[in-house]
Amino acid sequence: MTGTVTPRAPRGSRLRRVLGIPATRGHGRFITGNLIDSLGNGMLLPLGLLYFTTVRDLPLAAVGAAVTVGQLAALPVVFVAGRVMDRRGPRHLTVIANVVSAAGFLSFLLAERPWQIACAYLLVQSGINSYYTAQRALILHAAPAAETRSWFAFTGSLRNIGIGVGALLAAGALALFGTDALTWLVVTAAPLYLLAAFCFARVPTSPPPQSVLEEPPSEDRAARAKSGAGDMRRYLLLVTCNIPFVLSQAMLSVLIAVYATETLGLPAWSASILLVVNTAMVSTLTSPLTAHAAPGQPRHTMALGHVLLVCAMLAFAAPALPDADLPACPALVTAIVLFSLAEIFYSPAVSELSVTLTPGAARGSRQSLYQLSWSAGNIAAPALFTGLLDTHALLPWTVQGVACLVALAVIPALKSPAAQGGRQQT
Repeated sequence: MTGTVTPRAPRGSRLRRVLGIPATRGHGRFITGNLIDSLGNGMLLPLGLLYFTTVRDLPLAAVGAAVTVGQLAALPVVFVAGRVMDRRGPRHLTVIANVVSAAGFLSFLLAERPWQIACAYLLVQSGINSYYTAQRALILHAAPAAETRSWFAFTGSLRNIGIGVGALLAAGALALFGTDALTWLVVTAAPLYLLAAFCFARVPTSPPPQSVLEEPPSEDRAARAKSGAGDMRRYLLLVTCNIPFVLSQAMLSVLIAVYATETLGLPAWSASILLVVNTAMVSTLTSPLTAHAAPGQPRHTMALGHVLLVCAMLAFAAPALPDADLPACPALVTAIVLFSLAEIFYSPAVSELSVTLTPGAARGSRQSLYQLSWSAGNIAAPALFTGLLDTHALLPWTVQGVACLVALAVIPALKSPAAQGGRQQT
């Protein structure tokens, strides 16, 4: 009697499943574009203030004000980007965004006065806002529908790897050549965005399921209007739930270094170690944990992320509690591990929901709203958190923990009311 032999999956395929990595064959240009774009971000974004204060010898206050003005002026670009995406598609917008980013960073070489710096940052932030308006929808067009969640996790890992490598390259150049390397970093890194644009322009795409892009047909105009209003409310709730996470992400660059050194008296390198731990965890663990440990429903995964963020805020605050006598280093390491786990679970889930929560969620108008939560949150974070820390050492962590609890309470309202009638639940 001849038995049936089940063919074994190739070893590489088994390893890929264990690591939670999607099938990457045929997606080389998309992967390369994401890596190159984030490499440029890691090299240049943290160094803008330093470039203008050292190379141009301008006062920090004037440079900071110019950067803020430029970023604020770029906020409406998310709505323009949404309209472009609806007309030309996310791939076209991604290409434009990278070209605009390249022009913005190259304009650093010409900017010598505050108004010119503001214009340079208007270009840079316009490119960034446009890119992230399109990036999530581009995943739907470039990746198989069955692997959407794993691609959101994988691209998150790619971006963290690229940013980390870019930051290391910039740090190495500055260590070897001092601030003289800043001009060369701009000259070298800005064309990376043009290379990323070339890669994205050649990404093969196919339209996602039509239900993702269009409102459901209905013969009853009143029913359609009511359904559309309900979907918009749910989407606005998603945007609202995302704001505490955006502010938490901004804490890494805005607050942790000042808190660790000035409030807790730790050496300056301690904050860098915390950022390295965060980058390493997010880069290596996002795909496997999303594949094997995240709850099945992205809403539940978002809730888990907010719970972990609340725990992280408690751990960050613990060393500053009066008479707590807690060692600062172990508390901060615990906090950054919890923080990183929150990011690992939350980011792919909220990215997935941002394009699938409601019919038409992947359209430019909705993606513009979602991207606005990121842009506005990142602009507000420096003034918000430095002001809170100035008032009391515990205040930033308390306010942020309460905001995450409020978002946690709102998440159940994201559930589709039509799920009970047989439609897939989100």
